[in-house]
Amino acid sequence: MVHDQDAALIERYLTHVRVEKRLASRTVVLYTIDLVKLVEFANQGELTLTQVQNHHVRRWVAQMHAHGRSGRGIALILSGWRGFYAWLGRTGLVGSNPVQDVRAPKAGKPLPKALGVDQAMQLADFKESPDNPWLAARDSAMVELLYSSGLRVGELIGLDVAASTRARGWVDVVSAEAHVLGKGGKRRSVPVGAQALAALQKWLALRGVTPWQKLSAEEAALFIGRTGTRLTAQSIWLRLRRRSLQAGLAAPVHPHMLRHSFASHLLQSSSDLRAVQELLGHANISTTQVYTRLDFQHLARAYDAAHPRAKVKDGSQK
Repeated sequence: MVHDQDAALIERYLTHVRVEKRLASRTVVLYTIDLVKLVEFANQGELTLTQVQNHHVRRWVAQMHAHGRSGRGIALILSGWRGFYAWLGRTGLVGSNPVQDVRAPKAGKPLPKALGVDQAMQLADFKESPDNPWLAARDSAMVELLYSSGLRVGELIGLDVAASTRARGWVDVVSAEAHVLGKGGKRRSVPVGAQALAALQKWLALRGVTPWQKLSAEEAALFIGRTGTRLTAQSIWLRLRRRSLQAGLAAPVHPHMLRHSFASHLLQSSSDLRAVQELLGHANISTTQVYTRLDFQHLARAYDAAHPRAKVKDGSQK
């Protein structure tokens, strides 16, 4: 039940934001929903809106969080409440804003998206149309290197055909290693798998013969575009997106997803977190630990799918 005094205050405030602040009608609707929620909480404690204190708001935030409301959702609600009490303060109806120093719980960082092993194989093994073997060989080599060595897209772009004093990175096909310049100007060497080496050698055999124009002898980049110059990150994103959809994957793939897949699949096989940290070039192991959560998700799915006691049988429990 809304007290007459509270109803009048809410109506005045909504008129204020609609007429004086000229907020959009959709925003006014959202403010109304937030204030209805505020009244519901106040009614639980037999409070009027002007009696609400800081400790009440903190308790209500905890209740919303316990019932599954996201940190972002709570932050939006608090913003609406904060604006309402700021207006009450300007009108002299409350002495202080009870929402002023209340913050929503921090939202958990979303897990990086990684492909399943079968999906990664489907993308890597995809054979493009033979109409343009030059593009097909280049894109195949890029995918194999991203997945085989866990490279960032910037590291892939920086690869040159050969080592030199000016090279940001290169692939040594003899030692099967990629030498890259990572974040913070840190160099690292990572192994290159046999499939990636084979794809790379096929690309190198075709790289110098572009279908569109003669390649400049001065261009050192390993991966080049139709103009004969070094590829950009945007062009690699677009080519990988196109390839993943053509390969029949449910969602488009971006380069960093292959890096996530590289790390996740290594952990599924070896559980050597420190080694994966070195391969990814992470300064702190806490950055790498997110992949242990991905690994647990993989194990949980395998358990749900295979273990005879993973699921409740129909009718056995409600």
